[in-house]
Amino acid sequence: MRKIVALLAMLVLALALAGCGTEKSETAEKPSAPASAGSKVLVVYFSRADENTGVGYIEKGNTCILAEMIAEKTKADIFEIKPAKSYPKEYKPATELAKQEKENNARPEIVGQLPDVQKYDVIFLGYPIWWGDLPMAVYTFLEKENFSGKTIIPFCTHEGSGISGTEGYIAETTKAKVLDGLEMRGSVAQNSQDKAKEEVMEWLKKLGY
Repeated sequence: MRKIVALLAMLVLALALAGCGTEKSETAEKPSAPASAGSKVLVVYFSRADENTGVGYIEKGNTCILAEMIAEKTKADIFEIKPAKSYPKEYKPATELAKQEKENNARPEIVGQLPDVQKYDVIFLGYPIWWGDLPMAVYTFLEKENFSGKTIIPFCTHEGSGISGTEGYIAETTKAKVLDGLEMRGSVAQNSQDKAKEEVMEWLKKLGY
């Protein structure tokens, strides 16, 4: 009888421990994101209008569209990274210049008064993928600021390359905490804005916004 009671006690204990282990696992799987309540948010983006692949000539850049959606939802301040020298309006010459800048590891001059990053807890960083990388003007911005203790959340537009490992490049450059980013085809952001907004809102919801 004593052996039966002991075995039952061990079974109950084992089930209890298994239950605790499951609860910890579920908690660990929740996405790691900053709490939106009380955090000061900035949306920074680089975007190019004119002729783009998949969408032709456009008045507002694909990444700009996403940046405005994010800023509106998070009630964030917004800053556009603008190069001092504009890129050619035609797509092919613009890509050739972007490739040359990447090969030279250039840091194009940017214009406008830079935001005081120290005022913000979270920075959403948006950009198109150019030659598998950030546009070089984005590096210019990142290297001018101090992101110590900040959280950066990337978002990008592309036409097939995805986010191309740029989250790692941002982390290496800034030493900030970088969360998993949002990637979206530029043609979706430009031509299917209801669908794009739905995807952006779902992403922000997972982040706690």
